[in-house]
Amino acid sequence: MSEPWVSIIGLGEDGLSGLTTASGEALAAAEVIFGGPRHLALVGAGDRGRDWPVPFSVAPVLALRGQRVAVLASGDPFWHGAGGSLAAHLAPDEWRAFPAPSTFSLAAARLGWRLEEVLCLGLHAGPFTRLRPGLAPGMRAICLLRDGSAPAELACWLETQDFGASDLWVMEALGGPRERIRHARADAFDLTDIATPVAMAIQAAGGPGLPRASGLADDRFAHDGQITKRPVRALTLSALAPRPGELLWDIGGGSGSISVEWALAAPGARAIAIEPRADRAATIRANAESFGLSHRIEVIEGAAPEALAALPAPDCVFVGGGGSQALLEPLWTTLRPGTRLVANAVTLETEALLTQWHGQQGGSLIRVELSEAAPLGRMRGWTRARPVTQWSVIR
Repeated sequence: MSEPWVSIIGLGEDGLSGLTTASGEALAAAEVIFGGPRHLALVGAGDRGRDWPVPFSVAPVLALRGQRVAVLASGDPFWHGAGGSLAAHLAPDEWRAFPAPSTFSLAAARLGWRLEEVLCLGLHAGPFTRLRPGLAPGMRAICLLRDGSAPAELACWLETQDFGASDLWVMEALGGPRERIRHARADAFDLTDIATPVAMAIQAAGGPGLPRASGLADDRFAHDGQITKRPVRALTLSALAPRPGELLWDIGGGSGSISVEWALAAPGARAIAIEPRADRAATIRANAESFGLSHRIEVIEGAAPEALAALPAPDCVFVGGGGSQALLEPLWTTLRPGTRLVANAVTLETEALLTQWHGQQGGSLIRVELSEAAPLGRMRGWTRARPVTQWSVIR
């Protein structure tokens, strides 16, 4: 094609008056204009306008391939906008983009905040728990919210997380004639009549936040006793060595503590927890949700190796329980070269198995013995935990 047929246009609350010359020309040349009702009204799309379908889909745009189509999105179409979803289905020469300042940029400009130091989240389509990993005293965040009732709900949630002293700025219709910015504390939130589109800026106070080192306290997780204990978990995460964007198979997920800490450790790191017991699978989901990681931790109810057949290839595998020859043989055959494998054992039988595999495939084999001080009559003594044998290897 001689020129792109899709124009992805960023639109502000100031409508047509805020468009650049190039954006305006692309909009004027369009035969069909897609956008939300607010966007279509702002540009006076008229008969050319098409509402996005509910649930959202880019299929109606793709069906018009070859016609001149404009797609309207708020601010920067590639920051929590439709731009990325659409471009994933198009060749590079099929589309062009005309971004405008995002709500995040406008909010930071109003408050005088350095945007590179601010956590930016789209909570209009996600739970408030997405804030949890980054929530800490002094943290600054800007969050897109779904509607006028969401700011009060978010303020309430912050209070339940011991961040009720946080300063909040409710920011309505930024960049347009209806713009309004109001301030409140989370534990005294009383703002009403909040218009959309709405964002909230947060200066967090309270806490403390989540520690960033591996080995969170066991009581931060829901569990039935089936949990990789804190010191062993820290050693295990060190052996797993999570990196940004990597995928972990957590076989025998238990409480999901390894999956949670894997996802917390690196940006974009994802985990698939494989757990045969339905009650423990539910616990993993609950822990993922409480840490704001349900979008990065998937739970598969089933037993390995059968449950592994249709899963995307991992970068790393953890075998936390139920290690057996029947699991390791097909697992080793399936894994791509370069995949990291870490397996823990607490029984003599599984320890013997890992010792055998270490002899055959190499890697590192360590045995960890820990003791904890506990009451002994009127004094204290050392209570020994069961030793853990850990094999780590690169396929």
